[in-house]
Amino acid sequence: MRHIFDLVEQERNEVYERIPWETLEEKKGDRQWLWFGVAGAIVLGALAYSFMSNRPAPIPVATTVPIAQETLPADSVPVQAPPSSISPTAPSVPVLTAEADLYAVHPERVIDQVAAHAEWFVAEYLTVDGSEQGREALSSLLPAGVPLPVAPEGSRVFVEWVRTAAVEEIAPLTYRATVLARSLAAQDEGAYERQATLELTVDVSLAAENPQVVLPPMMTAATVAPAFELTLTAVPEEVGAVALELSRGSEIVGGIQTEGGGWQVVLLAPGVDGVSRPVTVSVDP
Repeated sequence: MRHIFDLVEQERNEVYERIPWETLEEKKGDRQWLWFGVAGAIVLGALAYSFMSNRPAPIPVATTVPIAQETLPADSVPVQAPPSSISPTAPSVPVLTAEADLYAVHPERVIDQVAAHAEWFVAEYLTVDGSEQGREALSSLLPAGVPLPVAPEGSRVFVEWVRTAAVEEIAPLTYRATVLARSLAAQDEGAYERQATLELTVDVSLAAENPQVVLPPMMTAATVAPAFELTLTAVPEEVGAVALELSRGSEIVGGIQTEGGGWQVVLLAPGVDGVSRPVTVSVDP
């Protein structure tokens, strides 16, 4: 009997010894990889949800903006912008452009345009050289129907300089330029003589594509303001010597002492043409 139990016990041990432990370990590894796969799928799903929720809303290809009729003037006609220029944040009421805004130009640009055209006109208006080219240029600048200037036979007028002193608006898109000009005039073969400085007021319109003179100019002799009252004091001898040396001057007229202790010295000094003129020379302390 004892022998039988020993045999049974031996067979049991053999059975246990033959269990394929490596198979069990592989199954355990498969289960581990399965959990890894499930976890990865969860992570990917979370990332996809986050990406989709953060995407911006698509811009519509064509959008019609409703117009609130009660906020628009009765005589205005709204202009609908093309679909490609309308964004999702566009206001519900379109912005109407007034007629004045269509003509709005930067003030400095207006002044430059008016001044340049007025100076050009004055130069052609005063010049007398007998050339057909000059007559054609002035004819194109004068208003239609206004005759050209009539000069005596043999007259010659050369414009020495023109400068715009002021520009003011006198009507919508119409400006008045005050132009100063000086010319030299001669008769036949005589020498040119300097003429008095003239003040001309030229009305210029910017309503058309190019500036236009709308009236013949008003022309008067230019007025000169009273001279500035300058008070000069005696200049120290050493300061005057320095000023004469710097300017190669010949005579000290006087000077004004500055806050820093220096001097503005007025003296007579020759120019490149040999004429001695009063000039100011600064002398530092």
